[in-house]
Amino acid sequence: MSTGIEYVDETWNPVTGCTKISLGCTNCYAARMAKRLAGRFGYPEKPHEFDVTFHPDKLEEPLHWHKPRVVFVCSMGDLFHEDVETTFLQEIFSMMQTCNNHVFLVLTKRPKAMAEFMAWWLYAYRIGEKDGSSIEQVLPNVWLGVTIETQDEMWRVEELLEIPAAKHWVSAEPCLSTLDFTPWLDQLNWLVLGGETGPRARPMHPDWARQVKDDCVAAGVPFYFKNWGGWHPAVWLTEDGDIAAIRAEHDNSEDVFGDRTYMLPVPRRQKSGRTLDGQQWNEMPDG
Repeated sequence: MSTGIEYVDETWNPVTGCTKISLGCTNCYAARMAKRLAGRFGYPEKPHEFDVTFHPDKLEEPLHWHKPRVVFVCSMGDLFHEDVETTFLQEIFSMMQTCNNHVFLVLTKRPKAMAEFMAWWLYAYRIGEKDGSSIEQVLPNVWLGVTIETQDEMWRVEELLEIPAAKHWVSAEPCLSTLDFTPWLDQLNWLVLGGETGPRARPMHPDWARQVKDDCVAAGVPFYFKNWGGWHPAVWLTEDGDIAAIRAEHDNSEDVFGDRTYMLPVPRRQKSGRTLDGQQWNEMPDG
Protein backbone atom coordinates (compact mmCIF):
# COMPACT_ATOMS: atom_id res chain seq x y z
CA MET A 1 0.00 0.00 0.00
CA SER A 2 1.39 3.41 -0.95
CA THR A 3 2.06 5.70 1.98
CA GLY A 4 2.38 9.30 3.08
CA ILE A 5 5.12 8.36 5.54
CA GLU A 6 8.10 10.27 4.19
CA TYR A 7 10.85 7.78 4.95
CA VAL A 8 9.25 4.59 3.60
CA ASP A 9 8.21 3.29 0.19
CA GLU A 10 5.39 1.01 1.30
CA THR A 11 3.19 0.09 4.24
CA TRP A 12 2.26 -3.52 4.96
CA ASN A 13 -0.68 -4.28 7.24
CA PRO A 14 -1.17 -8.01 7.83
CA VAL A 15 -2.50 -6.93 11.25
CA THR A 16 -4.67 -3.89 11.99
CA GLY A 17 -6.20 -2.52 15.16
CA CYS A 18 -4.95 -1.58 18.60
CA THR A 19 -5.91 -0.13 21.99
CA LYS A 20 -4.65 3.10 23.52
CA ILE A 21 -1.96 2.78 26.17
CA SER A 22 -0.16 6.13 26.48
CA LEU A 23 -0.37 9.88 25.91
CA GLY A 24 0.62 9.67 22.26
CA CYS A 25 -2.40 7.50 21.51
CA THR A 26 -4.94 10.22 22.35
CA ASN A 27 -5.44 11.40 18.75
CA CYS A 28 -4.41 8.16 16.99
CA TYR A 29 -4.43 8.64 13.21
CA ALA A 30 -4.83 4.90 12.61
CA ALA A 31 -8.03 4.80 14.68
CA ARG A 32 -9.39 7.74 12.67
CA MET A 33 -8.52 6.01 9.42
CA ALA A 34 -10.12 2.75 10.57
CA LYS A 35 -13.41 4.60 11.12
CA ARG A 36 -13.39 5.66 7.48
CA LEU A 37 -12.60 2.11 6.36
CA ALA A 38 -15.12 0.37 8.65
CA GLY A 39 -16.81 -2.53 6.89
CA ARG A 40 -14.47 -2.33 3.89
CA PHE A 41 -11.09 -3.76 2.89
CA GLY A 42 -11.19 -6.34 5.67
CA TYR A 43 -11.90 -3.90 8.52
CA PRO A 44 -14.71 -4.91 10.90
CA GLU A 45 -17.97 -3.01 10.96
CA LYS A 46 -18.45 -0.14 13.43
CA PRO A 47 -17.99 0.04 16.38
CA HIS A 48 -15.33 -2.68 16.10
CA GLU A 49 -13.38 -1.22 13.19
CA PHE A 50 -10.21 -0.83 15.27
CA ASP A 51 -10.34 -4.22 16.99
CA VAL A 52 -7.18 -6.25 16.40
CA THR A 53 -7.79 -8.03 13.11
CA PHE A 54 -5.68 -10.48 11.12
CA HIS A 55 -5.48 -10.13 7.33
CA PRO A 56 -4.09 -13.41 5.94
CA ASP A 57 -4.72 -12.13 2.40
CA LYS A 58 -2.08 -9.43 3.00
CA LEU A 59 0.59 -11.82 4.24
CA GLU A 60 2.24 -12.51 0.89
CA GLU A 61 2.18 -8.95 -0.45
CA PRO A 62 5.97 -8.46 -0.07
CA LEU A 63 6.57 -11.41 -2.40
CA HIS A 64 5.10 -9.36 -5.24
CA TRP A 65 7.31 -6.31 -4.73
CA HIS A 66 10.24 -6.98 -7.02
CA LYS A 67 12.02 -3.66 -6.55
CA PRO A 68 13.70 -3.33 -3.13
CA ARG A 69 11.62 -1.19 -0.79
CA VAL A 70 11.64 0.25 2.72
CA VAL A 71 8.47 -1.13 4.29
CA PHE A 72 6.67 0.09 7.42
CA VAL A 73 5.06 -2.91 9.11
CA CYS A 74 1.58 -2.43 10.64
CA SER A 75 1.07 1.30 10.22
CA MET A 76 -2.57 0.63 11.18
CA GLY A 77 -1.90 -1.14 14.47
CA ASP A 78 0.71 -2.56 16.81
CA LEU A 79 2.23 -5.86 15.74
CA PHE A 80 2.90 -6.77 19.38
CA HIS A 81 -0.54 -6.09 20.79
CA GLU A 82 -1.55 -8.82 23.24
CA ASP A 83 -4.32 -10.00 20.90
CA VAL A 84 -1.92 -10.82 18.05
CA GLU A 85 -1.40 -14.58 18.01
CA THR A 86 2.14 -15.95 18.11
CA THR A 87 1.47 -18.20 15.13
CA PHE A 88 0.59 -15.19 12.98
CA LEU A 89 3.64 -13.30 14.22
CA GLN A 90 5.71 -16.30 13.24
CA GLU A 91 4.33 -16.16 9.70
CA ILE A 92 5.00 -12.43 9.44
CA PHE A 93 8.62 -12.79 10.55
CA SER A 94 9.15 -15.74 8.24
CA MET A 95 7.88 -13.61 5.36
CA MET A 96 10.26 -10.79 6.27
CA GLN A 97 13.10 -13.29 6.40
CA THR A 98 12.16 -14.64 2.97
CA CYS A 99 11.82 -11.18 1.41
CA ASN A 100 15.32 -10.07 2.33
CA ASN A 101 15.52 -7.67 -0.62
CA HIS A 102 13.31 -5.30 1.38
CA VAL A 103 13.97 -3.44 4.65
CA PHE A 104 11.16 -3.87 7.17
CA LEU A 105 10.61 -1.26 9.88
CA VAL A 106 8.83 -2.72 12.92
CA LEU A 107 7.60 -0.25 15.53
CA THR A 108 5.82 -0.90 18.83
CA LYS A 109 4.73 0.69 22.09
CA ARG A 110 4.91 -2.76 23.67
CA PRO A 111 8.60 -3.74 23.83
CA LYS A 112 7.96 -6.34 26.55
CA ALA A 113 5.82 -8.33 24.11
CA MET A 114 8.39 -7.78 21.37
CA ALA A 115 11.13 -9.13 23.64
CA GLU A 116 9.08 -12.20 24.57
CA PHE A 117 8.34 -13.04 20.96
CA MET A 118 11.90 -12.53 19.77
CA ALA A 119 13.21 -14.74 22.57
CA TRP A 120 10.73 -17.43 21.52
CA TRP A 121 11.60 -16.99 17.84
CA LEU A 122 15.32 -17.27 18.52
CA TYR A 123 14.75 -20.45 20.51
CA ALA A 124 12.25 -21.99 18.08
CA TYR A 125 14.61 -21.55 15.14
CA ARG A 126 17.69 -22.40 17.18
CA ILE A 127 19.33 -19.17 16.05
CA GLY A 128 22.97 -19.26 17.07
CA GLU A 129 22.88 -22.92 18.11
CA LYS A 130 23.10 -24.68 14.77
CA ASP A 131 25.78 -22.68 13.02
CA GLY A 132 26.67 -19.81 15.31
CA SER A 133 24.49 -17.42 13.32
CA SER A 134 23.22 -14.23 14.93
CA ILE A 135 19.89 -12.43 14.59
CA GLU A 136 21.74 -9.76 12.61
CA GLN A 137 22.71 -12.42 10.06
CA VAL A 138 19.33 -14.15 9.97
CA LEU A 139 17.20 -10.97 9.88
CA PRO A 140 19.55 -8.24 8.61
CA ASN A 141 16.63 -6.47 6.93
CA VAL A 142 14.37 -6.17 10.00
CA TRP A 143 14.83 -3.03 12.11
CA LEU A 144 13.13 -3.10 15.50
CA GLY A 145 11.94 0.14 17.07
CA VAL A 146 9.78 1.77 19.72
CA THR A 147 7.64 4.91 19.86
CA ILE A 148 8.48 7.59 22.43
CA GLU A 149 6.19 10.56 23.07
CA THR A 150 7.42 11.97 26.39
CA GLN A 151 10.30 11.37 28.76
CA ASP A 152 8.07 9.02 30.76
CA GLU A 153 8.29 6.39 27.99
CA MET A 154 12.10 6.15 27.91
CA TRP A 155 11.82 2.74 29.55
CA ARG A 156 10.76 1.52 26.12
CA VAL A 157 14.19 2.43 24.74
CA GLU A 158 15.92 0.53 27.54
CA GLU A 159 13.85 -2.57 26.84
CA LEU A 160 14.29 -2.26 23.07
CA LEU A 161 18.06 -2.29 23.39
CA GLU A 162 17.91 -5.61 25.23
CA ILE A 163 16.33 -7.25 22.16
CA PRO A 164 18.71 -8.64 19.51
CA ALA A 165 18.18 -6.83 16.20
CA ALA A 166 20.08 -5.82 13.08
CA LYS A 167 19.21 -2.21 13.88
CA HIS A 168 17.44 -0.43 16.73
CA TRP A 169 15.48 2.73 16.04
CA VAL A 170 13.13 5.17 17.74
CA SER A 171 10.17 7.16 16.45
CA ALA A 172 9.62 10.21 18.66
CA GLU A 173 6.22 10.97 17.22
CA PRO A 174 4.18 12.74 18.27
CA CYS A 175 6.86 14.57 20.24
CA LEU A 176 4.99 15.94 23.25
CA SER A 177 7.75 17.02 25.64
CA THR A 178 11.47 17.53 26.00
CA LEU A 179 13.29 14.27 25.28
CA ASP A 180 16.74 13.22 26.45
CA PHE A 181 18.06 10.22 24.52
CA THR A 182 21.72 10.82 25.37
CA PRO A 183 22.11 7.79 27.70
CA TRP A 184 21.22 5.47 24.79
CA LEU A 185 22.46 7.22 21.66
CA ASP A 186 25.62 5.16 21.50
CA GLN A 187 23.41 2.08 20.97
CA LEU A 188 20.71 3.49 18.70
CA ASN A 189 21.05 3.28 14.92
CA TRP A 190 18.39 5.79 13.93
CA LEU A 191 16.04 8.40 15.38
CA VAL A 192 12.93 9.82 13.69
CA LEU A 193 11.08 12.79 15.19
CA GLY A 194 7.90 14.63 14.27
CA GLY A 195 4.95 16.63 15.53
CA GLU A 196 1.36 15.51 15.86
CA THR A 197 -0.93 15.78 12.83
CA GLY A 198 -4.67 15.74 12.35
CA PRO A 199 -7.60 17.23 14.28
CA ARG A 200 -6.79 18.43 17.81
CA ALA A 201 -3.06 18.12 17.13
CA ARG A 202 -0.90 19.19 20.06
CA PRO A 203 1.97 21.58 19.21
CA MET A 204 5.63 20.60 19.38
CA HIS A 205 7.99 23.18 20.87
CA PRO A 206 10.86 23.98 18.47
CA ASP A 207 13.35 23.51 21.30
CA TRP A 208 12.17 19.92 21.82
CA ALA A 209 12.96 19.04 18.22
CA ARG A 210 16.17 21.08 18.15
CA GLN A 211 17.59 19.40 21.27
CA VAL A 212 17.08 15.89 19.93
CA LYS A 213 18.55 16.88 16.58
CA ASP A 214 21.62 18.44 18.23
CA ASP A 215 22.14 15.39 20.46
CA CYS A 216 21.95 13.05 17.46
CA VAL A 217 24.39 15.15 15.45
CA ALA A 218 26.85 15.19 18.37
CA ALA A 219 26.59 11.42 18.78
CA GLY A 220 26.72 10.63 15.06
CA VAL A 221 23.25 9.04 15.05
CA PRO A 222 21.26 9.46 11.80
CA PHE A 223 18.38 11.88 12.43
CA TYR A 224 15.20 12.21 10.40
CA PHE A 225 12.86 15.16 10.94
CA LYS A 226 9.47 14.02 9.67
CA ASN A 227 7.41 17.23 9.98
CA TRP A 228 6.14 19.91 12.36
CA GLY A 229 2.67 18.41 12.58
CA GLY A 230 -0.42 20.54 13.12
CA TRP A 231 1.50 23.61 14.31
CA HIS A 232 4.44 25.46 12.75
CA PRO A 233 6.71 28.03 14.43
CA ALA A 234 5.77 31.63 13.63
CA VAL A 235 8.41 33.61 11.75
CA TRP A 236 10.32 36.18 13.77
CA LEU A 237 9.91 39.30 11.64
CA THR A 238 12.20 41.77 13.41
CA GLU A 239 15.80 41.54 14.59
CA ASP A 240 14.79 42.25 18.18
CA GLY A 241 11.98 39.66 18.08
CA ASP A 242 9.13 42.17 18.35
CA ILE A 243 6.07 40.16 19.39
CA ALA A 244 3.71 42.89 18.21
CA ALA A 245 5.15 42.66 14.71
CA ILE A 246 4.62 38.92 14.72
CA ARG A 247 1.05 39.31 15.89
CA ALA A 248 0.36 41.94 13.25
CA GLU A 249 1.58 39.71 10.45
CA HIS A 250 0.26 36.42 11.87
CA ASP A 251 -2.89 37.32 13.75
CA ASN A 252 -3.73 33.65 14.26
CA SER A 253 -0.42 32.77 15.91
CA GLU A 254 -0.56 31.72 19.55
CA ASP A 255 1.83 31.71 22.48
CA VAL A 256 0.77 28.13 23.17
CA PHE A 257 3.65 27.36 25.56
CA GLY A 258 3.50 30.62 27.50
CA ASP A 259 7.16 31.42 26.84
CA ARG A 260 6.84 33.77 23.83
CA THR A 261 7.29 30.88 21.40
CA TYR A 262 4.57 31.75 18.92
CA MET A 263 3.12 28.93 16.83
CA LEU A 264 0.84 28.95 13.81
CA PRO A 265 -1.91 26.34 13.34
CA VAL A 266 -1.53 24.59 10.00
CA PRO A 267 -4.71 24.65 7.88
CA ARG A 268 -6.27 21.29 7.09
CA ARG A 269 -4.87 19.52 4.04
CA GLN A 270 -1.76 21.68 4.12
CA LYS A 271 1.66 20.37 5.04
CA SER A 272 3.48 21.95 7.95
CA GLY A 273 6.94 21.65 6.45
CA ARG A 274 10.04 19.62 7.25
CA THR A 275 12.64 22.34 7.75
CA LEU A 276 14.38 22.48 11.12
CA ASP A 277 17.09 25.08 11.72
CA GLY A 278 17.25 25.97 8.04
CA GLN A 279 17.48 22.51 6.52
CA GLN A 280 15.74 19.21 6.03
CA TRP A 281 17.05 16.26 8.00
CA ASN A 282 16.69 13.07 5.96
CA GLU A 283 19.39 10.87 7.46
CA MET A 284 18.94 7.09 7.53
CA PRO A 285 21.26 4.23 8.49
CA ASP A 286 23.06 2.31 5.80
CA GLY A 287 21.46 -0.96 4.79
